[in-house]
Amino acid sequence: MTTSLQHLLDNNCCWAARMEQQRPDFFSRLVDQQTPKYLWIGCSDSRVPANEIIALDPGEVFVHRNIANVVVHSDLNALSVIQYAVDHLKVEHIMVVGHYGCGGVLAALRGTRVGLADNWLRHVYDVKLRHRQRLDHLPVAEQEDALCEMNVIEQVGNVAMSNVMQDAWSRGQKVEVHGWCYGLKDGLVKDMEVSMRGADEVVDVFRHALKRYPRG
Repeated sequence: MTTSLQHLLDNNCCWAARMEQQRPDFFSRLVDQQTPKYLWIGCSDSRVPANEIIALDPGEVFVHRNIANVVVHSDLNALSVIQYAVDHLKVEHIMVVGHYGCGGVLAALRGTRVGLADNWLRHVYDVKLRHRQRLDHLPVAEQEDALCEMNVIEQVGNVAMSNVMQDAWSRGQKVEVHGWCYGLKDGLVKDMEVSMRGADEVVDVFRHALKRYPRG
């Protein structure tokens, strides 16, 4: 027996009517243009809604999400989103946004099997292995937060080293890459201070960021 989703359709009607009443030009403006300045690369976690966290309307943020906010050079989905955002939408900022308590990161840290996604989370597990000397000596709770942050830093580096970003910077396009970590407990975003504005900054910014996590 199929479960009815009528309550969601009803919610949609109420939302559309409310938006039309409060902001009569809302939908017509969305139809006419999509000119976001920002690309959000975040986790698929339902508790991390991109637009709401930074209080922007639909149309103001281009969004790509996957488990544990991973960006790898073999993922044509993510790379296509980045390429479209940079080359066609001309976004000015790309934010890689992780979050504390990320189920994917915790599974990689603890070696927990979750199924098919284990293959995807191997990318996060590799981050753990590369930085195990910076993680293993920490208490468990600090390991969890640190790996969430390190994963963001690694993915920022992957975005910056992609051919899309390297080509954009080589032609002088002004587009920056940033790394953030979102707190589920307080709703606040932590800037990981790994902003990169050109190809010549990538290595130094990446190296400096990891120095925050001393080896044991």
